[in-house]
Amino acid sequence: MDHPLIDLINQKIAEAEREGAFDNLSGAGKPLPQEDDPENALLNRVIKENGGVPEFVTLSRHLEKLREELRETGDRTRRTEIMKEMSMMDAKIDLARKAHR
Repeated sequence: MDHPLIDLINQKIAEAEREGAFDNLSGAGKPLPQEDDPENALLNRVIKENGGVPEFVTLSRHLEKLREELRETGDRTRRTEIMKEMSMMDAKIDLARKAHR
């Protein structure tokens, strides 16, 4: 089933072609860049251009902060809590990496 606006979309594209809107575009005649994930290339580009990062990157940054806190903490109770949190963070990172693929 076609999109309800497909005729309008095609009409606008045809008008733009006639008016030369697609002439002299940067990269014209050059091959498209190779993509690791072509199905999600546009989504990944938009996220990247807007400063977004995959969840596993955010989690990894948090894990690094925990490691730093562990190095600086002498309190044994707090160190135990940090190590538990680090263990959970490792598991979350693994799951997020698998989901990202």
